[in-house]
Amino acid sequence: MDPKLMEVSQLFERFKAAFIRNDFDSCTKFLSQLKVMLTEFKSIPPLFEESPNAVRELTIARDIYEHAVVLSVKTEDQDAFERDFFQLKPYYTDASRLPQSPQEYPILGLNLLRLLVQNRIAEFHTELELLSATALENPCIKHAVELEQSFMEGAYNRVLSARQTVPHETYVYFMDLLAKTVRDEIAGCSEKAYDYLSFNDARQMLMFPSDQELSEYITEEHPEWEMKNGVVFFQKAKESAPCKEIPSLQLINQTLSYARELERIV
Repeated sequence: MDPKLMEVSQLFERFKAAFIRNDFDSCTKFLSQLKVMLTEFKSIPPLFEESPNAVRELTIARDIYEHAVVLSVKTEDQDAFERDFFQLKPYYTDASRLPQSPQEYPILGLNLLRLLVQNRIAEFHTELELLSATALENPCIKHAVELEQSFMEGAYNRVLSARQTVPHETYVYFMDLLAKTVRDEIAGCSEKAYDYLSFNDARQMLMFPSDQELSEYITEEHPEWEMKNGVVFFQKAKESAPCKEIPSLQLINQTLSYARELERIV
């Protein structure tokens, strides 16, 4: 084996050993070193130069970036996810000489879920358009598509229950973020629509399985709400919300001014 390729392989094995131990600090250090070493391979994107070890180099580079994407989920670093995913993507779209990776569809679905969580719906649909018919039938891709449909329809109960049926363990992090987004949306609508709700009604509306989880959510996310005698009061939140004064006199004067200008033109 080529000495450079062997050196990369050995360091990658150390990375994977640290990954299994959940030693993410060591993983991050090893990953930085691996990315520098990969720049010496001319067969990988964007050059794709021919070489006797091209397939091996492409394969190990793809494996490294796939692990990098999963590591970013484990460390809850969305910026790193985006960087590593875009470095990985050419191996799925342009490295035709490689056999398909078993991690391709889970990672493509994970990226769709990230875009949904970040409310980047236009990019979500752009990525979707680039997928093949076979990919669209994969459970990982279908999971993200069905989530987006439920989210757009306002079927929040389906969005929250989808966490129990994630097709891959790495999806849990983004599903938790999506659940928080959904609950925050429901909470914002609730405090505008009601002065108060019973604990039971609030728990059902926010889709929490227990009163304790509801209490923890209110304490952490909505301290302006008041919990008293089994009732959640929103009035305090409404009173604390600033009211913007409409400059009616200024608007009237502007409208009259526009009317006078129109008369002059005519």
